[in-house]
Amino acid sequence: MQPRNHQKRKRQSFLHGALILTVSMILVKLIGAMFKIPLTWIITEEGLGYFNTAYHFYSPIHSLATAGFPIAIARMVSENLACGRYADVRRIHKLSIPIFLITGGLGLAVMIISAPLYVSAIGNGGALPAMFCLAPAILFSCLSSVYRGYYEGMSNMYPTAISEVMEAIFKLLVGLSAAYLVFRLGMGEFYSSGTVWGQQVTSEAFAKSALLPYTAAAAVFGVTIGSFASFFYLWIRHKRKGDSITCSELQCSPPCTDRKSIVGRLIKMAIPIGIGALAVNVAALVDTTFLQTRINHIMSFHPEPLLAMYQGMIPDLEVKIATGTVSNFLFGCYSQALALFMLVPGITQAFGISALPSVTSAWMCGSRSELQKSISSVLRMTALFSIPAGLGLSVLSGPVSQAVFGAKASIPITSRTLAVMGVAAIFASLSTPIFSMLQAVGRVDLPVKLLCVGLGLKIGLNYVLTGIPEINILGAGIGTLVCYVFITISAYYFLCKETKIHLKVHSVFTKPTIASMFCCIAAYFSCFSMKKFMPDALATGIAVFIAVFIYIVSLLCLRALYKDDVLMFPKGQKLVKILEKHRLIM
Repeated sequence: MQPRNHQKRKRQSFLHGALILTVSMILVKLIGAMFKIPLTWIITEEGLGYFNTAYHFYSPIHSLATAGFPIAIARMVSENLACGRYADVRRIHKLSIPIFLITGGLGLAVMIISAPLYVSAIGNGGALPAMFCLAPAILFSCLSSVYRGYYEGMSNMYPTAISEVMEAIFKLLVGLSAAYLVFRLGMGEFYSSGTVWGQQVTSEAFAKSALLPYTAAAAVFGVTIGSFASFFYLWIRHKRKGDSITCSELQCSPPCTDRKSIVGRLIKMAIPIGIGALAVNVAALVDTTFLQTRINHIMSFHPEPLLAMYQGMIPDLEVKIATGTVSNFLFGCYSQALALFMLVPGITQAFGISALPSVTSAWMCGSRSELQKSISSVLRMTALFSIPAGLGLSVLSGPVSQAVFGAKASIPITSRTLAVMGVAAIFASLSTPIFSMLQAVGRVDLPVKLLCVGLGLKIGLNYVLTGIPEINILGAGIGTLVCYVFITISAYYFLCKETKIHLKVHSVFTKPTIASMFCCIAAYFSCFSMKKFMPDALATGIAVFIAVFIYIVSLLCLRALYKDDVLMFPKGQKLVKILEKHRLIM
């Protein structure tokens, strides 16, 4: 049965699409914070270590299962729409579903079979229940990717945006409820009989430690339910509303390309993109593996410098030493810094997703002016957001960590790593849209090559630095920074070379950087001044608002904003008239 065609096809400009996805990403991140913050209170850093060990193992398998198909689908759909090949657009979607069903099923099987081997290799058996609970998410996420890639290629970002928000909401509701219920049931059993799941334990601290693997598994089950909810919404939406390709468009369309050619081109385009996505997720797995194995090595042979560095910061230290979970606890602290780090590129990836159809269309039509405009807008908007956000995380690493995760003894461990990763977030944010634009102009191989080299640098640095007791988890942050600096600078060079576009570095990067420096200076001094006479969290919140105000004023004084940038916001036309009147925008 073909989807209905009655609805007018929604096509958005790059900036409109970016705004839709940015708003949805912000909502997703806010909901994610509402999930992660109370979850950390329930499962602590140790449980967070189990949660993220499972998630980081899941991510590369998920990347292998999807293999870059969503981006390949989006690019092929965008190309065929630009050429009026509507029948091929429909066929691309139809052929993608069985491919994703097979790869998703294989990914699920691979995770279930290989999970016991991995936890044994890194010495973290407590993560196994979470891995089993997360495995079905691979299948549902793969099926969701078919619909997201299809609609993104049609420049309709609403289905992706709505499905991602739905996924986050279900993850929040199911994950938190399940984690709380499991923890309460387990502790109730301990208080009544002195056992946890039938096993005798000697103290409350040991009872909580024994419960954490199952509490983390219950929390991660929310991710699986969220991915199912996302797929179900997209499937129902497509059945009810369709893609809005009309019957007349199908009749006027050239004859369909044969199935073999479409599948062959889809696979040829998807594999290098998939390898690139795999490399990104392997980087997270590298952190998970090396952080725990190298710190376990430190704890076995030279624990004194590490324990002296974190004296008073690791709760129930004797229990963690006895159960061998110090490395998992420190990985949990690193995971907290990583969660804040990921906020920045997580939001700016919207610019890359939205840019792909517009850059592809400009490239296919040979419109150099449109290509220049699209690339400049993407990079400028990414820089305008990522530079102040990344520097802000670095400068206020301590206050932000404390405001988000609470005034815990372990906060200095998290903030030390976040200070480095805040800077890395800037380059990670810029690399994502640059890679999308390289893929849009047909160089799907370049992101893979650059990611592999960057990953090699990260692996080498992680292995060496995390094994030094005085550096330990900070080594992963340094490796991440070096990796993304190399990737971003190299990718930017090749983008300019391939497109023959010469960007105005001053307007794209320099002005946002200068404004961000004023913003961070204001944030630092206002935060630490106000902390003397008000609660830390309130001081941090007010400091952030002051910093945002200073940043906007600095951008206007430097004339760093362009008319198109302002038009993407609500009431943009009115704002443009006011700002043009005072000559505050370009």
